[in-house]
Order: sequence, then structure tokens, then C-alpha cells
Amino acid sequence: MKHSDLKRELKSFLKKAKNPLIVVLGPTASGKTGLSIEIAHLIKGEIISTDSRQIYKGMEIGTDAISEKEQDGVPHHMLGIVTPDREFSLAEYKDEALKKIEEIKKRGNIPMLVGGTGLYISSIMEGYDVPRIAPDKKLREKLYKEAEKYGNEYLHAKLAKLDPVSAKKIHPNNVRYVVRAIEINLSSGKNKIDKKKKTQSFDVLMIGLEWPRDELYERIDMRVDRQFERGLVKEVKKLLKKYDENLPAMSSLGVKEIVPYIKGEKSLDECVKILKKNTRNYAKRQLTWFRRYENINWIQCKTPKKPQKQKKQSFKKAVRKPKK
Repeated sequence: MKHSDLKRELKSFLKKAKNPLIVVLGPTASGKTGLSIEIAHLIKGEIISTDSRQIYKGMEIGTDAISEKEQDGVPHHMLGIVTPDREFSLAEYKDEALKKIEEIKKRGNIPMLVGGTGLYISSIMEGYDVPRIAPDKKLREKLYKEAEKYGNEYLHAKLAKLDPVSAKKIHPNNVRYVVRAIEINLSSGKNKIDKKKKTQSFDVLMIGLEWPRDELYERIDMRVDRQFERGLVKEVKKLLKKYDENLPAMSSLGVKEIVPYIKGEKSLDECVKILKKNTRNYAKRQLTWFRRYENINWIQCKTPKKPQKQKKQSFKKAVRKPKK
């Protein structure tokens, strides 16, 4: 779908939809924020973040959370709602997000899910029935130590034996999700997501942003550079003064990569390179998750080429000699 066709597509969808839900997705640094604001103004939309890290306070730079100025008057929800030392499960997210959707509808506005955490998006769209299991701190500590000692693949293999379905959905490097899936399985004897429970049915329009791989990586690198310019190191220093670095929230992209520099274990240049690499890998995992959805209206993005400057001809070359 071309960007120019978006307005017509939205109008057609909203005319038919009885219970509309707009979903704007794409890999990190793809431009979801700008597009979602544009759509929200067109349709009287309110935005619910589907970013699993932007729920935390004090990580605004690391998670690249939208600022109040950038919101441009569009109401945003599920941003900075808990502190990093607070456990916040998928079940809690789903419950809160569904409440927000109902509130938005009562105001006569259109709910929009915007973000890159596929599991959050799926929990709403597909009505996941998520087991409500309290955290087991001793088990978690044991599992995290196993991952540290034997590697992420070892822990993922353990999940695959317990719950092959969840193991296929969760990347081995997403240790937090792997640990949670094992925890739920061992505590309840049930899978992380046992079934889909249609609590309510939405009419969904999914809009995705897709970039050529090299251009996306360039955008990621530029965004990381801006994060450091905005004070990422200072933000992480503040977090370390308040919270234990071993908390799950502190493993967030944009936090964990900076800790070694603050502790004097790595140079700043090394940490910048690692953050860029980890962000690119995260974008790959996001795209893998999005491929499970069949009905995404992809907008093909491309960086506009700069117009080439015409070379000035010298006066001597421009003036032809008259023929004899």
C-alpha cells in the first residue's frame, strides 16, 4: 500500500467496521510514531502503546518513548505506568489495555495499538487467555543463573521440552520471556498461552512500515546516536542509583548495554556498537513475529534521494565556437 492511499483505506475501513481497532506496527526506528500521530488526527484516534519497555518510568530515552510535545495533542496510554522494580505481566498488560479500549470507545474515539512488541499486540487482537501466575523469585533466580552459566540456548531447550509451542514463538535471546514461560509451565502445568479466548471481537486494520534492510539499519544507527546525544548515559546512571541492575526491567534494550561503561568494564565506543548491533537484531526478531500476521497493509518506505546538483559548465565550454 502506498502512503498516499492510506487516507482512503482508513475511510473505507471505518465505514464498514462495527468495533474498529487500528494497529500500527513495524520494527524499531521504522517511523511508527510519526505515522500513528498522522492517523490519529485523521480519525480522532487515541493511542495505546504496545511496547513492553515503554511501560516503565525513567527509561524514556532508552526506550525512545514519545515526548509530550511529539504527542501533538493525541492522547497516549500505557506509557510510564510502573517503576522498573515492579513486576508487570502480560496478563496485567492485556487487562489494562482492554480497559483503555473501552474508555476510548465511550468517548467516541477510535482505539489504536501502536508499537513493536508482537506478544502485546497478539494478546489483544487474538484474545489470549493468559494464566495469572504469581512470580516465583527463587525459580527465576535459578533459571537466570543457568542462562548465565550455560547460555541462552540451553534455557530455551529446557522450555522446548516443557512447551514446544511457546518455544517456537519466543527467541532464545529473549531470556525474560523464556524464564516466564518456564515459570508458568512449572507452576501451573499449563502452557504460557494455552488458548485463544475471544472475550471480544475487533474489526482490525493493520498497518505496517517496511524498509529496505540497509536503510532500516541506517535509521537504527542514527537513532542510537541521538539517544546518546539526548543523555542516555545520564539516564542509566540515575536508574542504577535507584534500582538493582539484575531486575528484569533493567535488561531492557538501551539500558543493559550502557551498564558496562558506567562500571568501567567497557569503553563508550564499544557500548555504542553493542547497542546498535542489539537493536538491529531486535528489529529482525520483530519482523519474524510480524510475518505471522496475514493481513498487514504494508507501506513500503524508502529514504528520498537528494537531488543531484548539476555541474556548472565553464563559460568557455558553454560557448560554442561559430562554424567557419
